Amino acid sequence: MFRSNNCVAIHLKDITAAENFYTNVMKFSLLTKSEAHLEYDTGNFLLFVNRDLNTQPPIPSFTVRDIGAARQFLLENGCIILREDQRSLYFRDTFGIAYDVVESK
Repeated sequence: MFRSNNCVAIHLKDITAAENFYTNVMKFSLLTKSEAHLEYDTGNFLLFVNRDLNTQPPIPSFTVRDIGAARQFLLENGCIILREDQRSLYFRDTFGIAYDVVESK
């Protein structure tokens, strides 16, 4: 049901400092930029940097064919949905680790 993809997300308070670090220190290639989001090509995966009030460690991403079925399956197995929209969600597993799930097109 779940397949890993090439995306990792992090959430940080200071997007300007994050842009400076990931562009100038890490030398990642900036692909897209907005006031609340940065997307970098790191070589083997895409790094999504999101502005957020709560800093979070890296969140790996998985792809599913049916986000509704995945949501139901996760809930039935003790996971907690942290945030969601029509085609994606963040969940916390029973060990306390957060993941991103995105419905494939």
